[in-house]
Amino acid sequence: MSLMDQFDLFSMLDLAALAVLVAAWIGIGWRVENPRSGRPSVSVIMAGYRLEWMREMVTRDPRIFDAQILANLRQGTAFFASTSVIAIGGVLALVGNPERLAGVAQDIAAVENPAIVWEVKLLVLALFLTNSFLCFAWSNRLFGYCSVLMASVPNEPDHPQAYRRAEQAGRINVTAAKNFNRGLRSVYFSLAAATWLAGPIALMIASGLAVIVIWRREFASQSRKILIGD
Repeated sequence: MSLMDQFDLFSMLDLAALAVLVAAWIGIGWRVENPRSGRPSVSVIMAGYRLEWMREMVTRDPRIFDAQILANLRQGTAFFASTSVIAIGGVLALVGNPERLAGVAQDIAAVENPAIVWEVKLLVLALFLTNSFLCFAWSNRLFGYCSVLMASVPNEPDHPQAYRRAEQAGRINVTAAKNFNRGLRSVYFSLAAATWLAGPIALMIASGLAVIVIWRREFASQSRKILIGD
């Protein structure tokens, strides 16, 4: 079967639903990282706290507390990275078993399609999971860089390099958190992508729900009100 023949297996509604999924993923990610100045997202608010944390660390002695916090952050990224790998393996195992895949998918969608259709839909899911793994793995690495920079901050607060190094550590910390949040968003949209097995309408609805969930947590949650002091 040629590439064009495979392309014809998908309806225009399928392609539109896929476009909605990708646009929703990119759009909400951009809005979270580039919010309006008068309504910052939780991620942007937390970035300010992360920078303040590094500045406070300069005068904290000992710094065991800071090291424990960073270790907990790295454990979280490692957990999500390993979970993403396990999920990717499960999806690829299902793709490699087309008979079982077709049976499960037809039970969900009540529609008979060639196995290649279900495989492509699962590969989209696998791509989101792969992106989440890469984001989590890089976030873990960046938190490691942050720990090294923290260790390089002089113990004397009046040292000329103390606050400059702390600022560098803070900026690396913020970048690590940004990648962690990107990984989480990919996980949300991988769950949305899984609904494509039930049809394009289900995918569109799930994409919208993913946007709503992320938007609420970033812009309308109780935790945000606490962070900004409302």
